Amino acid sequence: MKGEVTGTPRNTDSRRANPVATLERAIGPVAATLLVVGGIIGSGIFLTTGSMAQALPSAPLLLLAWILGSLFALFGALTYAEMATMYPQSGGVYVYLREAFGPLTAFLYGWATVLVVLAGGLAAVAVGFADYFSYFFPSLSSASVVADFRLGGVVIRITANQLVAVAALGMLGAINYVGVRSGSGVNAVLTVAKLTGLALLPLFALWNVPVTPAWTPIVPAETASPLSAFGVALIAVLWAAEGYYMVTYAAGEVRDPARNLPRALTGGLLIVMTVYVGVNLVYLYALPMEELRGTTRVAEAAATAMVGPVGATLIALTVLVSTLGADAAVILSGSRLCYAMAKDRLFFPAASAVHPTFQTPHVAIVGLTMWSSLLALSGSYEQLFTYVVFASVLFSLLGGLALFRLRRIRPDAERPYRAWGYPVVPALFVLGALFMVVNTLVARPVESIAGLGLLVLGLPAYWYWNGARTRS
Repeated sequence: MKGEVTGTPRNTDSRRANPVATLERAIGPVAATLLVVGGIIGSGIFLTTGSMAQALPSAPLLLLAWILGSLFALFGALTYAEMATMYPQSGGVYVYLREAFGPLTAFLYGWATVLVVLAGGLAAVAVGFADYFSYFFPSLSSASVVADFRLGGVVIRITANQLVAVAALGMLGAINYVGVRSGSGVNAVLTVAKLTGLALLPLFALWNVPVTPAWTPIVPAETASPLSAFGVALIAVLWAAEGYYMVTYAAGEVRDPARNLPRALTGGLLIVMTVYVGVNLVYLYALPMEELRGTTRVAEAAATAMVGPVGATLIALTVLVSTLGADAAVILSGSRLCYAMAKDRLFFPAASAVHPTFQTPHVAIVGLTMWSSLLALSGSYEQLFTYVVFASVLFSLLGGLALFRLRRIRPDAERPYRAWGYPVVPALFVLGALFMVVNTLVARPVESIAGLGLLVLGLPAYWYWNGARTRS
């Protein structure tokens, strides 16, 4: 396995025999599956459907969007599963792009993903956690200003909920620092808790279903551009299903990866698909379309309609657990992407360090936690994330194409698992990614060009690090 170090038993004798600290294959099949689920289900399922209904006020089309978006993620997982067994190394998609298209493409993917997609996502979800935390502790809301700092001509305001977000990130970073077992264990507990909380919604529906959805007409007369509205709704689902590849970043620490990675990816996505479709079905039976349209906290509204304020409180607790669990999964997985880039000497060299006792990429964990905390404090993650959307969907397209290229240039390579439904299923994933690329470029041309500009800014860093490794 190119560029990968696998774990040694955690005992004193083995460390004396081999003083170089290495990562440990300590993530079992259940933990890997829950890492897939935890990395996907964050806050989207609790918030997205109301805005989707604003653009597409049709119960059957809303459900169809959730089904198709979940299938896209499942097809992506099946596509990546083959490459994950070919290269069961830390770094995941970064490694597949490196092997298929070379180090520059892989670096630009890692550059945008680490600095903006992962860190910005961590910051955004942590602030979302803090917002729901203030539901129970109002004094820690965004209305509570802690301090104002003037930096040049810019005033940076620090609020209580930002400090809560930073504290949550720091806690999760510390848990991951002291061992992959503790990190994956906490993610497993939080994921089980969030699935339990989401299961309350169907139980509430059994108790009381206030509404019978209108299943016809499929396309309401007030929908001016049905195809465009469906595209808007589908894009929202595709972003809610993001993160299906997250476990591949930590593939170097999954036990028996040839067996467990495909099962974790497939099983995890089937769980997510069941949850997404089931919960949205409950929303449609809990709220009339007039109330559903534009509702931000749709899960709370649905629970309140079914069982009253107690339901809203339980859902708020579930959102707390869900957002915390999503960030736990991202810190565990995302730090391994930093580690893989540093191992290739295309990132800060210290990020390749492995803690001699805890066997974790501790410097990468600290760096990712600190950077995402700074973004949470500055509030700049929203602008950064807007600019990187196009680059993110572009790399999803390249990730799908990587499988076809590797089949062509390395036909004899060992493939413990072959993508189910090849070439149809991977081709459908590529077509879905292409749809996202075109839709994003048309809908957000300025932001898309800015996102490409962000990639261009990574070129000097690549030339520096690549030149340094060439000279050594």
